[in-house]
Amino acid sequence: MSGERGSESGDAATWPVDLAGVTETVVTTLGPNGLWNAAALGLHAGDPVTARTWGNTRTRRNFHRQGEAYVQFVDDPVVFADAACSILEREDPILESASAWARVTVERIDAGSEGGTEWEEWTLRPVESAIERETVPTIDRGFGAVVEATVAASRLGVDEYDEGELRDRLEYCAAVVERAGGPREREALKQVRDQSQW
Repeated sequence: MSGERGSESGDAATWPVDLAGVTETVVTTLGPNGLWNAAALGLHAGDPVTARTWGNTRTRRNFHRQGEAYVQFVDDPVVFADAACSILEREDPILESASAWARVTVERIDAGSEGGTEWEEWTLRPVESAIERETVPTIDRGFGAVVEATVAASRLGVDEYDEGELRDRLEYCAAVVERAGGPREREALKQVRDQSQW
């Protein structure tokens, strides 16, 4: 099914994967500099699928400017950590590491504030999608720990969250990566350390 694409006609395309709960993805959005910014984005399953942007991020600003994005499903923890913790810009909207992707339209449906941070909620509707490669799924606790570490690291310095609890969670994640992760998970965790207040 490599490169199989969904419809771009008047009918909406479908998501290239089944979504349940909150699925962690990397989203690319076109910035005013003509480059595609990559960032982590959690998709909340439902009809329609929704996501929240937190703070005055490039993703939020680009959603407003462009009204569309590319949602990508990756299984490389280093790519995910870089997108979550750094400013990653590129010329092409599709990451080489994407197993599947969907070009989506985005529409703001709600906004608010939590813990002193402004958030906006968006619907995401696929208009084009593709499966780039199929793999046999494996479960790696180290990858899960990297995802949790990016969440905890992003909350350091936010008044609403207890700094000690976040640092304890980060150390627990580091221990899981050390025990159960491979070289890519270890490199990803190093990226989280190097690019956050941890």
